[in-house]
Amino acid sequence: MTNASAMTALQSLNATNKQLEQTQSRISTGFRVSTASDNAAYWSIATTMRSDNKANSVVQDALGLGAGKVDTAYTAMNAAIDVIDDIKSKILLAKTASPEERGKIQSEIKTYQDQLVDSISGATYAGANLLKTDSTSSDKTLQVISSYNRDSTGAVVTGSIDIDYKNIRLIDAKTGGSAGILDTSFATSGTVKMSALNLNVGSGGITTATAFDNMLTGIEKVLGKMTAAASELGAAKSRIDMQKDFVSKLMDSIDRGVGQLVDADMNKESTKLQALQVQQQLGIQALSIANTNSQNILSLFKG
Repeated sequence: MTNASAMTALQSLNATNKQLEQTQSRISTGFRVSTASDNAAYWSIATTMRSDNKANSVVQDALGLGAGKVDTAYTAMNAAIDVIDDIKSKILLAKTASPEERGKIQSEIKTYQDQLVDSISGATYAGANLLKTDSTSSDKTLQVISSYNRDSTGAVVTGSIDIDYKNIRLIDAKTGGSAGILDTSFATSGTVKMSALNLNVGSGGITTATAFDNMLTGIEKVLGKMTAAASELGAAKSRIDMQKDFVSKLMDSIDRGVGQLVDADMNKESTKLQALQVQQQLGIQALSIANTNSQNILSLFKG
């Protein structure tokens, strides 16, 4: 009534089939921990680390966007510095030129000024122009998310790379505004004030040597501010590039850590699969033998 040998063989075969199913799952998915039931602790850690990496991916995208904005502004700033250098040269030339020559020089300066306005206005990336901003706007700073940090309690702190618009603003986007480096006026003579965008050495412009010297002094100050602004953009650009590289390496490190927790060893699992397949075949044979032994009693009833 009870076939103990068959029961033992069946239990052994069931255990082998269970291990075989687990091994086949690991080979097909590539994970030794794919659900919480496989290993609750490892699954929980891996899930949290994957979530952190998704946040780091967003940080990486934000850094890329910020890098594009800063690169565009930095390129335009350097080009603007070169144009102001050319304007300075023309002012120096106009100082000792005749009135007729000054008129021609003024035409050249006007071309440079128009070029400045056009190039700065066109220095836009993703809808943002860092060199032409509204001095009265509530938006005072470019903030580029640089990090995502979560402590053991779950509290999150994000880092950012900040650039104050007032330090790099070349043209004030406000109508009639004059809070940009290029549209801020400086004195030339008496009560006469000019900016880099409206200075005049031609007819109706300045005439005395002192006024020309004051104009050159004002242009030098403009160049100094532009150089400082370019330095700030360059420093931000360098920091963003370094942070992008760090976040990329951090994401790779987290991926490796997750892999060590949950990835299956394919060499080990494939070897184990072959062994279990052999065990399964032997288990089936053992169960067959156990069932055959109990059927031998039928021979006693043969005539």
